[in-house]
Amino acid sequence: MAESLSHYRNLKVWARALDWAEQMYRATADWPRDERFGLISQIRRSSVSIASNIAEGAARRTTGEFIQFIGIAQGSLAEAETQLLLAIRLGYLPEERSKPLLDSSDEISRMLAALAVSLARRRTSSH
Repeated sequence: MAESLSHYRNLKVWARALDWAEQMYRATADWPRDERFGLISQIRRSSVSIASNIAEGAARRTTGEFIQFIGIAQGSLAEAETQLLLAIRLGYLPEERSKPLLDSSDEISRMLAALAVSLARRRTSSH
């Protein structure tokens, strides 16, 4: 694997996902207290899982493993976005605060897909 991909902190998608997790923590800070162990906990865990899986995948020994963890990160992103959409429906997050989060989710999704394609090409060309 190329040096630029050998450490997760060098990956723009990891940094973007970490920023998004921070934004999700801030967005959930004023949600109803009775959601503390429900939706708040779930959305925080799933949003943190995105950057965490990118980091774990980058630390694995093979490109195939990295691709697998990118897939897990994509799943966590879909989970967090679904929870965000539910929070919007429940009125916990107004549109002006939710739109930038949804836009960032779309951006991260595209970045993850591009990274997976890049890694798959790299794996194919090294065989």
